[in-house]
Amino acid sequence: MKIGCLEVTLGVPFVTSLKEKRMIVRSLVAKIRNQFNVSVHEVGALDVHQQIVLGVTTGSNSEATLHSVLDHVINFIESNYDVSVEEVIKDIF
Repeated sequence: MKIGCLEVTLGVPFVTSLKEKRMIVRSLVAKIRNQFNVSVHEVGALDVHQQIVLGVTTGSNSEATLHSVLDHVINFIESNYDVSVEEVIKDIF
């Protein structure tokens, strides 16, 4: 079994408060979980208004499947939210 991990740093320059950021994070996490059946959590920049750092993990027998799922998650975020993807770190173990 292999595990795929993804850390995505997102820029949200239009956010003006932590409350607004939390609403976006909750929505984003719920939609990613439902769409891709992966584990998603906010893992960094918890007190920074205009940055979101999400950690995504999933497991599979196939490394190609892991790459595909994690790439689809990134594409989903870019196409459905008004955020900029600043950094992506992907690891397969």
